Amino acid sequence: MLFLSLPLVGSQLAAIAMATTDVIMMGWLGSAQLAAGALGSALYMPILHFGFGVATAVAPMAAQALGARDYRGVRRSVRQGFWVATAFGAIFAIPLWQSGSIFLLLGQKPELAALAQGYLRAAQWGLIPLLWLIVLRGFLTAHSRPRAVFVIMVIGIGVNALGNYALMFGNFGFPRLELVGAGVSTSLVDAFMALALIAFVLWDRKLRRYGLFVRFWRADWPRFVEVLRLGAPIGLTVLAESSLFGAAGILMGLIGTAELAAHAVALQCAAVAFMIPLGISHAVTARVGLAVGARDRAAVGRAGWVALWLGIVCTLISASLFWFAGEWLVGLYLDIDDVANAPVVGLAVSFLLIAALFQLVDGAQVIAAGALRGLRDTRVPMFLAIFGYWIVGLPTSAALAFWLDLGGLGVWIGLAVGLAVVAGLAVWRFYRREYILPVLADTG
Repeated sequence: MLFLSLPLVGSQLAAIAMATTDVIMMGWLGSAQLAAGALGSALYMPILHFGFGVATAVAPMAAQALGARDYRGVRRSVRQGFWVATAFGAIFAIPLWQSGSIFLLLGQKPELAALAQGYLRAAQWGLIPLLWLIVLRGFLTAHSRPRAVFVIMVIGIGVNALGNYALMFGNFGFPRLELVGAGVSTSLVDAFMALALIAFVLWDRKLRRYGLFVRFWRADWPRFVEVLRLGAPIGLTVLAESSLFGAAGILMGLIGTAELAAHAVALQCAAVAFMIPLGISHAVTARVGLAVGARDRAAVGRAGWVALWLGIVCTLISASLFWFAGEWLVGLYLDIDDVANAPVVGLAVSFLLIAALFQLVDGAQVIAAGALRGLRDTRVPMFLAIFGYWIVGLPTSAALAFWLDLGGLGVWIGLAVGLAVVAGLAVWRFYRREYILPVLADTG
């Protein structure tokens, strides 16, 4: 589990590094471009998260088929995963292309809406290749070979930075496209990573035997619907969690500017730490799926509980870092010696103390969700996530922040409560699913 998780964790950290590079280089263009880029991301990222969840359905389907030695089933699942990803990208290209009108309807300033639309119209061409990358990641993870994804994404960090430097600022003889250049660079690096991974699959002697692209145009509607049926709840689960933190940012904005700035710093630290259990969750999806396909009940439990214990160890490390080195972490983003930053620094450190407490439950909920996906159990976990995040977590944040006058601390305590509820329910469901329900008799 550890060796399967490491490259997956590295891949998630590489994705964070690429996003951070974009934000930093947008800031070099100026505050207006940075604000427009953030506005564009506010629309693009929920769509991307939803698409990631849908494409993730290929991982448990391929793993279960591989565990059952149904190699044709592996090929069918991956191929229809490509079809679903392509359809998803084509459908959501419409709101991305018309994003300027959407932003104006939401009351955004016309100049920011125009800049954000230019960025999104350039970046949207990378959506389908990026979802294809997620499909192939699931295929390779099912074979316990995700290292190629990690290597390609690490190379992608450099390609993205060079593309931004050339296209945003007009270097190396390229035109200065500014924010549009960031979108073009995003699309190019997404296409590069997808093509590189396709080339690896076609080059590898064992993987090319699947013939993933042979008669690619041939429809397989039952499997297409199966990918969509399994993937849509995963996408909504991911969206429910990511939108919770977005809503928390809105609450922080209502409280004050210092609280919002501190929230951004603490949330970035928590997001980086979250990549570790997220990588483990991808690994446990594959391991549980393989065990279900092989009809090995003991291996289902072994994979799930080993992943959870591994997640506990890893999140204890990050929690200790937040608890004992919070000020040092905040110092990576702000000058802690500047008196003007003192209110933000103090708030950010206090938020990291709360983040330290919810590291364990945040890791447990995503790993348990990954184990349930290996069982193809996605619909009920979706409802559990919506309940925990939006029925419990967000109202608790609002109540503590405004009714009990705890401010930003109340928002973060509410987040911790919501995550704890989802974690407890998801772990309990895995326990019930593994030992009580006949999961191996009906893997659907």
